[in-house]
Amino acid sequence: MERNIELDLAWKFVESTGTSLFLTGKAGTGKTTFLHKLQRESSKRMVVLAPTGIAAMNAGGITLHSFFQLPFAPYVPESSFQAEGDVSYYFRFSKEKIRIMNSIDLLVIDEISMVRADVLDAVDAVLRRYRRNRLPFGGVQLLMIGDLQQLAPVVKEDEWKLLSRYYQTPYFFSSKALQDTLYFTIELTTVYRQKDDRFLRMLNSIRENCFDDEVLRALNSRYMPHFNPAKEEGYIRLVTHNVQAQRINNYELERLPGRSFAFEATVEGKFPEYLYPTEKMLEVKCGAQVMFVKNDTSGAHRYCNGTIGEVVSVSSEGMEVRCLQTDVVLALQPEEWANARYALDEETKAITEKVEGTFRQYPVKLAWAITVHKSQGLTFDRAIIDVGNSFAHGQTYVALSRCRTLEGLVLSSPVSAKAIINDGTVAAFTEKAREMNPTERFPVLQRAYFRELLDELFGFQPLLRSFRHYVRLLDEHLYRLYPKQLEACRAELLRLEERVGRVAERFAVQYVRMVEECADYEHDEALQGRIHAAARYFGDELRPLYAVAVRKPLDTDNRQLRKQLTAAYEDLRDCYRLQADLLAFVRESGFAVSAYLKQKALLVLEYAGTPIRVREDARRMGVAAAAPGAEVASDDILHPELFERLRAWRNAEAGRLNLPAYRVFSQKALVGISNLLPTDATMLRRIPHVGPKGVEKYGEEVLALVRAYREEKGLEVSLV
Repeated sequence: MERNIELDLAWKFVESTGTSLFLTGKAGTGKTTFLHKLQRESSKRMVVLAPTGIAAMNAGGITLHSFFQLPFAPYVPESSFQAEGDVSYYFRFSKEKIRIMNSIDLLVIDEISMVRADVLDAVDAVLRRYRRNRLPFGGVQLLMIGDLQQLAPVVKEDEWKLLSRYYQTPYFFSSKALQDTLYFTIELTTVYRQKDDRFLRMLNSIRENCFDDEVLRALNSRYMPHFNPAKEEGYIRLVTHNVQAQRINNYELERLPGRSFAFEATVEGKFPEYLYPTEKMLEVKCGAQVMFVKNDTSGAHRYCNGTIGEVVSVSSEGMEVRCLQTDVVLALQPEEWANARYALDEETKAITEKVEGTFRQYPVKLAWAITVHKSQGLTFDRAIIDVGNSFAHGQTYVALSRCRTLEGLVLSSPVSAKAIINDGTVAAFTEKAREMNPTERFPVLQRAYFRELLDELFGFQPLLRSFRHYVRLLDEHLYRLYPKQLEACRAELLRLEERVGRVAERFAVQYVRMVEECADYEHDEALQGRIHAAARYFGDELRPLYAVAVRKPLDTDNRQLRKQLTAAYEDLRDCYRLQADLLAFVRESGFAVSAYLKQKALLVLEYAGTPIRVREDARRMGVAAAAPGAEVASDDILHPELFERLRAWRNAEAGRLNLPAYRVFSQKALVGISNLLPTDATMLRRIPHVGPKGVEKYGEEVLALVRAYREEKGLEVSLV
């Protein structure tokens, strides 16, 4: 596979561009192997998802529905599930999950052929909402892996009746978000599973729905209605329905002489039944045909997922299985499967899998027969195939392509043209997708990705939009309480728009031209010099914003307004810290794609949703740390330390009386007291929003706090 041109291109495409990719190809062309290599070696932060539990375990990931907490009901594009609606009402994520979504560069979806269009649009809605990005899928690069000529998405008749008003087909490519996404297709053509050219041509003609009578005759030459192989040969039956497989396995088990033994799995924590890799109560007899459902974890490669064996010894203490292909007898031990979710390692900031539950059982299942659906991804040397009752697109092709050779394949019923079901819309899409090969466009896309990351680094509009929104809230609701703060914010906004926003627009023209003109733009000294100088300039220009608006959020007694103000502040805070620290990183380390992506992910994980740590931030950004008390208040508060003491007293009193805090003293009253420092009840009564009742109830306590503060600071009593 190292010399496979298509796989090499797919690797470079994923690693060096931000454009989405559909990686497809016939069965056995190395799609899963490529995915596993990507998980081991890629520099991009990714999550790997799949539509079913079995597919997710094979891919080393988790299910789409689990990660995005999608309801199993259809996603209707015109419903309130839309990104413009209140998605958070339906999708309630932990802070950790939101941080993961914000930190990933790549979203991998394996077995994409089984993903419905509406599910992909639901994923789009979640990512746009929680990444706060209006681009399709929140700007995340997609890698979709699968073969549309294999198993199709499951959609019930009543569901399609609803969805057909919005989608032309149930397939992923009908997703409205995907249709708005620039993506390319790489089709793998080298088949590693089968080496027989004649058999490969037959499979390809069935896959492409271009078979003729000669192909059917050659295929049906393997029809052997009374075929009864010796158990040593290890044939497995592939059938279309679960009930067929279960009936065959039960029948064959009962036919065997001797006692049966049942082994019950140990299930701990959260491990849903639909994820069970084998039976919870595994019943076997000596002579039973079984299939391994897990790769050998010993590292000796004695068996793999799909290896056929025979139970040669069994007791209540365990079992021994002979692998039919190698004739090696193995004493089996129970193996463990984990139901995991993606989590963050707080120390390394790596995306890890956190185990929520485990399933421990012997790694085999009865395997005289299995369904075609459960055989996807497996390879067999010998199989008896019954697809006479095929009912779904791609089912016959999947069954036939599990076999390595035509000679290892036996048909228990003839294959007719009716059993080879192909969806015309899939064929039309496949033909169009082949025209979207990125070979010629790759250098352009790679260069564009480099430029897009520079646009992100030196694109200050998200920060300015966030600051404008914050200032607008102050202007509309808090201009009387924080007039000096509002004035300072307005002045800083005007300065940033001129010194940062407009300068960045002019600089963008420069670096775009330089990137386009440089042959080796990633290592060009002149370009790197301009990037370094710009990072220094913009970092310096952003620094004053910290003291004006970022250092500490403002407060208000109005609960609804406080919620809006807090959200606006947190958005501004996170935008500022990410931008400032990325500029500092580039100033120190230069600009290289992989290093930049890694640093951005670490910063998103470290800072998103976390409060400002004033002294730590001051040291990192080279600004003077404020004195205790001054670091937490607006310029409108002349004695911030007293203000904090008054607010703490007020909140404690409100808690004791079980009242809202503003019913004790309003925020405006506390600001007035901390600014005017009243020395007696008369002065206290004159302060706006205090009033006679306030003095009567709390005057002595408030004046005591003021008196203590005056004495502590050595302030003289003076007339106001």
